[in-house]
Amino acid sequence: MIDHARYRGIVPLATVLTDPEWLRSDLARAARMYTPAADRVLGTVRWYSISSAFVAASLEPLVHTGTAMDPALEQVTFDVSQQGRITGARSARSLSDDITEIGTAMGSALTRVIDTIATVSGAGAPALWAIAADSISNRLLWAGMAAGNTERGTRLAQPLAEAIGSPLPRPRYTRVGTATVVRRASCCLIYEATEVPKCVSCPHQHPDERSRRLHEQLG
Repeated sequence: MIDHARYRGIVPLATVLTDPEWLRSDLARAARMYTPAADRVLGTVRWYSISSAFVAASLEPLVHTGTAMDPALEQVTFDVSQQGRITGARSARSLSDDITEIGTAMGSALTRVIDTIATVSGAGAPALWAIAADSISNRLLWAGMAAGNTERGTRLAQPLAEAIGSPLPRPRYTRVGTATVVRRASCCLIYEATEVPKCVSCPHQHPDERSRRLHEQLG
């Protein structure tokens, strides 16, 4: 049982993401951090940031060392700010360099989480899977960039997605000037929870507008 009264300052296991009670409390935290939007919106916003931290715990080591850490929820712990934001994650166990094994483990963990978040928040499972796909694509890209070899990360995206399987959308990268960016399949809905406008790369805008904004930012 999770002691919600003592949530702040602890480092919870990722299994909290399959606990309906914790997720309902997290929606309340999100309403305080943003605005009291619909649960569907708040659940989407939270998953957008949490999923990025979660997949990074497994995939960044894969890019940097060639071996992924285990994404099993029982092995991953989150770093949490005093405001309740998930700021990072780490896994306690090494897993494998085999992309099929990594994808199977990642798919199992994501399925458990997404099914629960969809049930508690009302967010659509396909939208949550799209967010997971973009988080995976971005984290592989960023890890490759940090290693000084973008392709080291991006080349893993397609085989990993194939190993995870449906309903994860396939990763898509594109070039903007000299930069490689993720062609997003998902929307974080932050503009529905705050006064912040749509992200530069948001797919919920006309493609010409997205391209214009990306080129303005990246050259």
